[in-house]
Amino acid sequence: MLTTSFVPGSPNWLDVSSPDTAATTRFYTGLFGWREVPGGPDAPEYVFYHLDGRTVAAGGPVAEGGTPSWTMYFTTSDVDASAKAVTQAGGAILTEPYDVLTAGRMGLFADPGGAPFALWQPGDVPGVGVVNEAGTLRWVELHTADTGGARSFYQSVLGWTYQDMPIGDVIYAVASTGGEDDMFGGITPVEGGEAVGWRPYFESPDTDATVAKAVELGGTVVSPAQSMPGIGRLATLTDPHGALFSIMTSE
Repeated sequence: MLTTSFVPGSPNWLDVSSPDTAATTRFYTGLFGWREVPGGPDAPEYVFYHLDGRTVAAGGPVAEGGTPSWTMYFTTSDVDASAKAVTQAGGAILTEPYDVLTAGRMGLFADPGGAPFALWQPGDVPGVGVVNEAGTLRWVELHTADTGGARSFYQSVLGWTYQDMPIGDVIYAVASTGGEDDMFGGITPVEGGEAVGWRPYFESPDTDATVAKAVELGGTVVSPAQSMPGIGRLATLTDPHGALFSIMTSE
């Protein structure tokens, strides 16, 4: 499961990009009860989202030519070495590694299937302050046209191991940093016109109520709420600017 121990390879941060950060902030604070904390003079365009005083996510402006989306960050002890591993494994460097003040060092990359992701080498900030609770990150999921290639890529770059889980006609690859207790996400094939990319799942005490609230706040339902035995009740939405995310009420 997700933890805040942040061993190498594990998810440790996430942020959402938007053409209107203020509007996006109103949406997520209204949906999850997050509190907005401005980035301050060192990061005036960045905003942190807190829940009960702990950071759960962040947000900022979408890059020129980019699309609104959630970006997942994964832990590395050496982002420069990981950047070399990305290119050796067939991925691409979108933003060369750089220092974020004393918080840490990061780079932005794309896997061979085109899915963007970030790597974070912790400094003063190891990652988010809480996971698995209502209103926080519960799971991460890669949607890709080449599940086999993605498995090999992330195993090479981040050392992931996998457990196959049949879901209907699909083999869902459950990813971990080493053991069953370290499972944090999955890799699944894209369906139809679905976009390639990483998607966060946020825990909710009531998926149906959260979906209704999201629609009230200007979000759009992509996949209606459905129950999956042994997993929970899930739904997928976009925020008012089109960033994809999912909701789950875990069993």
